Amino acid sequence: MNADRRRKKSKISHGGGAVTHSGTPKQLQRKQNGSQPATSSTSSGPPTASRRADNEEGAGMGRRWLTLTAVVTVAAVLAAVLAVAIIVLGWADSGTLSGYHGSGENVDPSPRKAGPPAPPVTLGPGDPQPPHEPPTSTPQDSAPKAQPAPTKPKKPKLLNKFDRAIKEELDAAEKLRKKGSMDEALQAFTELVQTYPSSPRARYGKAQAEDDLAEKRRSNEQLMRAIATYAEVADLPDAPAELVQLALRRQANRLQFLGRMRSAVAALRKLVQRYPADVALQNELGVALLLQGDNKGAKVVYEEVLARSPDDGFAKVHFGFILKAENKIAESIPFLRAGLESEAPGTNDGRFYFHLGDALQRMGERDEAYRWYAQGHEQGHFSSVFQRSLYNVRGLKAQPWWTPHETGYTELVKALERGWRGIRDEALAAMDVQSGFFLPEEENLREKGDWAQFTLWQQGRKSESGCRRAPTTCSIMERFPESTGCTRGQVKFSVMHPGTHVWPHTGPTNCRLRLHLGLVIPTPGCRIRCANDTREWQEGKVLIFDDSFEHEVWQDANRARLIFIVDVWHPQLTAHQRRTLSPI
Repeated sequence: MNADRRRKKSKISHGGGAVTHSGTPKQLQRKQNGSQPATSSTSSGPPTASRRADNEEGAGMGRRWLTLTAVVTVAAVLAAVLAVAIIVLGWADSGTLSGYHGSGENVDPSPRKAGPPAPPVTLGPGDPQPPHEPPTSTPQDSAPKAQPAPTKPKKPKLLNKFDRAIKEELDAAEKLRKKGSMDEALQAFTELVQTYPSSPRARYGKAQAEDDLAEKRRSNEQLMRAIATYAEVADLPDAPAELVQLALRRQANRLQFLGRMRSAVAALRKLVQRYPADVALQNELGVALLLQGDNKGAKVVYEEVLARSPDDGFAKVHFGFILKAENKIAESIPFLRAGLESEAPGTNDGRFYFHLGDALQRMGERDEAYRWYAQGHEQGHFSSVFQRSLYNVRGLKAQPWWTPHETGYTELVKALERGWRGIRDEALAAMDVQSGFFLPEEENLREKGDWAQFTLWQQGRKSESGCRRAPTTCSIMERFPESTGCTRGQVKFSVMHPGTHVWPHTGPTNCRLRLHLGLVIPTPGCRIRCANDTREWQEGKVLIFDDSFEHEVWQDANRARLIFIVDVWHPQLTAHQRRTLSPI
């Protein structure tokens, strides 16, 4: 049911015990047997290497510092710890990046209670039995493994022989930077660079001070100066290898922050060429390629990593994600599962749990899928086993089905139900015209069948051509900004033909509710399940549900089903949140 268009170019413990793989990805793929569905879910943007839990209430307007970002976690250079790169956006760029997206925002990092229990299931004869929400206990064999006592990492060597001779001056400038005296620190490091132009540590300190000042001023121009200075560090003779790695990694991170993915990839390739045996750098390069939308390039990188380091959990989980995006559902499962079971840094991410569970569901392994969803819930990635959206605002009321009175949108519901015949007639007229208004569902949510949609509003933007085709419908909707202004939703017609089944799936956010107005409903045979409650549409009547909960659709009637879908803001969102939440 969630047919929202995500960012394009995303090509994005079993109870019986852990699975251990060895050998190359291609060797492992040849070991997998069994068929797989013809489609692959992209209902949630591809995963990142780590997740964030920010509060969206403070998001700004216009040229704002975007908090829908994460930071590349720099691994210890000597290194056992994998370095993780995460998508980030620049201060002045409020657009989205295609490809490998950031992790869900505002998901409470601690496990949360599920919403109120769903109403009792009401099924007719022959209806498929929906799953009951399983217990959220972690399978015994997938319980967190005991970790050895951490060892104190060695301090990286950042000073060459010359810099050790001027260490006192370097330390004085660094002290200014660490205590937050950014302008004074920049001046001090600039003077050091002018006095000692061949000092790698002075140049790196200047880059850090410029970086700090850019953050303070929210200045992309200042950040570009820092990026250039980081690059200069690597070009200096006798620069310590560990300092070069820090400089180029940070340069790549800041380029990603600005959305300059090609430049970030170039910086990381330069690092990999210098240090070809560093698996952590290769993993970072793979993530950068995914951020750029180059899934094929990323796949090659992770194949090389796994050929060299077959037990690398970070590479496994990302390689599995790429396989799933390629529709190789059965082949993706062992890599996703083994990557999560490795508990390697960067693998504990909601999107990996999401895609593993989805792949298992599509292969008919429903019980195991729900065990992984339960584990994802316990890790704090999902609000509950059924409510698995990743772009969330904390504290909103959560229940699968709603009444008009509960939403507060009774006037909208009345207007839709009063005008349903006119709305229906405009939709039918658009269906009769071979003008391309109804477009096929694009998110690979169908197991089988034919499902198309005609969009009037998307992310709060009106389709002028669409509304010229459906003027009565649009005139009704324009009275209700809670829908037309919902930047995390859509307003659209949906036609589904006989023989269609939509996989169980969830929407991306808990910030909206979804209204379905029945227009042409053949009976029997058209059903929708949300959580544990299966219902049928009625012509001229509105159903309201929260599509962040798992839902599934069957069209087993003998002619087309036509409905009008209207997304609205969750009624508990404040006016400020509605104005400032990033579009989905």
